[in-house]
Amino acid sequence: MVRTANQTNVGRVRMVNEDRAFVQDDLNGFVLAIVADGMGGHQAGDVASQMAVDIIQGELQSLPAGASVEERRRRVKSAIELANEKIFDFASQRENYFGMGTTVVTVLADEHALVIGHIGDSRAYKINDGAIVQLTEDHSLVNELVKNGQITREEATHHPRRNVLTRALGTEATIEVDIQDLNWNQGDLVLICSDGLSSLISSEQLLTLVNGSGELEHAASLLVNEALEAGGDDNITVVLVSNTANPLTGDADHVNGEAG
Repeated sequence: MVRTANQTNVGRVRMVNEDRAFVQDDLNGFVLAIVADGMGGHQAGDVASQMAVDIIQGELQSLPAGASVEERRRRVKSAIELANEKIFDFASQRENYFGMGTTVVTVLADEHALVIGHIGDSRAYKINDGAIVQLTEDHSLVNELVKNGQITREEATHHPRRNVLTRALGTEATIEVDIQDLNWNQGDLVLICSDGLSSLISSEQLLTLVNGSGELEHAASLLVNEALEAGGDDNITVVLVSNTANPLTGDADHVNGEAG
């Protein structure tokens, strides 16, 4: 069995929460989790992130029970591509929304396999056996600079242009979606988050907080509160997806709330 918890918070600085999270605990036998972090003026960011979540989850409702991993990959990819097309078209026709976009991480899970599609710098991590691995690669300027050896990882966390994306959903007519699948086991946990969490909390801290929390709902609250304590300079969103033998089972199959 796969369990989930999720929380979002506007943070200490922003007036509007442009993050969106969506969790569906039973989509024809799968669990679907989406995090989107919108960007753009005139509250366009929250329009973009809401559109992304609505379109992607809507497209995946017809996924048949028992769909193969290959079919799941294809469907997640095409759903994200459709969201890109619709957001781009919407923004192109409305001056106030021109240039709006959003990140997205989409996770489709059963007890054996994960399919992950993503664009932007929202992240997915896998946690197990006291280890944490970042599954997604940031589509950001600072990540390109790090890969090219121009700055260090440490410098990237404080770089003045750390919020500049090299790829976002809805900003261009067509987009390349990063899509992957991997096996996961009982006891594994996937953490999906916006950069309001990952830019303030190191992966080592994420691991410590999740492992020390006792249950999923509490873990989600701890993560959000830690980001608030670290400054909360952006919206903060976290979704936890647990493959049940994990001690972080919590008392509820699905927790959804405001933290803080």
